Amino acid sequence: MTDEPGRIFRNAWISGVRTHFPGEPKPGYVTPWDQTPEWERQAAASVFKQVYDLVEASGGKTTELTREQKSRFVAICWVAQVHKHFESPKPGYVADWESLPEWQQETDADIFEEIERHAGPS
Repeated sequence: MTDEPGRIFRNAWISGVRTHFPGEPKPGYVTPWDQTPEWERQAAASVFKQVYDLVEASGGKTTELTREQKSRFVAICWVAQVHKHFESPKPGYVADWESLPEWQQETDADIFEEIERHAGPS
């Protein structure tokens, strides 16, 4: 379960960063899947599954959500994963959605929509 879903999540993240980040992103933001730390691979796969399950459970009606709602869901799921993998994470890693930069909010919405495409029609 970790590799393919996690890779899809990571590729959507990298694509979003390249689209929305102002200027040149930090190298860690665009690290390829094969060089991504194991905890982050696990977290990416877990969040993919949470979004996928929501899409499936809604009967595909997540298309009715706003981009903000989609982005918030991804962000909350990610924060839970950070808490799972780190005893005392840096505050910036677990910031509320409102505190995230716009490029990250947009990237999170892109990730949700990419996962929606993989879930397909119900």
